[in-house]
Amino acid sequence: MRRPWIVGVSGASGTPYAAAVLRALLAAGEAVDLVVSRAARLTLLDETGLAFRDGHWAADLRGWLALGADGKPGTFEADVSGVRYWASGDLAAGPSSGSYPAKGMLIVPASTAAVAGVALGLSKDLLQRAAAVTLKERRPLVVAVRETPLNGQTLRHLVALDDAGAVVLPATPAFYAGATHLQDLVDFVAGRVLDAAGVEHALYRRWRGELGGGGRSAQQS
Repeated sequence: MRRPWIVGVSGASGTPYAAAVLRALLAAGEAVDLVVSRAARLTLLDETGLAFRDGHWAADLRGWLALGADGKPGTFEADVSGVRYWASGDLAAGPSSGSYPAKGMLIVPASTAAVAGVALGLSKDLLQRAAAVTLKERRPLVVAVRETPLNGQTLRHLVALDDAGAVVLPATPAFYAGATHLQDLVDFVAGRVLDAAGVEHALYRRWRGELGGGGRSAQQS
């Protein structure tokens, strides 16, 4: 039985994070169900110059995943045959039902609007509905929130998601892994998303607690 990871892309800035997560999931042989919100399409166009269209989603997705974090064509190639795309307005889609088999859901990047919608159970579009289903079915939900600063209302929504069993994962890159390019910082966040989901990857160098092993020792910090 096909059991995909549902990847929801909201309208927050940070579409390279989503691209890195998608590439790594596909490289790991994972099936993916993709939901791109209406606001995310606008952000993707602004950050990459690429349109994302329902009728041409496969070609548009390949073009998106081929880009590096700097928006320039990179050396990335992705076989998108393992992806099933659902329009964000399709509330009759598979992921809207708890009987639809899925491993869990990753929202990357997660806007504060998406966070609020999921925390309050609004189900205004398929992304929010799929997240609500993921929570009620007790499946893993990782919310890579990308906003700063955070006001009290959003913080309360994030606490509500944590209480409901979601992993709240701010899209915050670290610098101990020896990043030398923008892509390294993006891959670190994507790797932490996949760590939270239990998906193996090799996106960043892990901390080993020793000199030359991924960062400085505590005595040097």
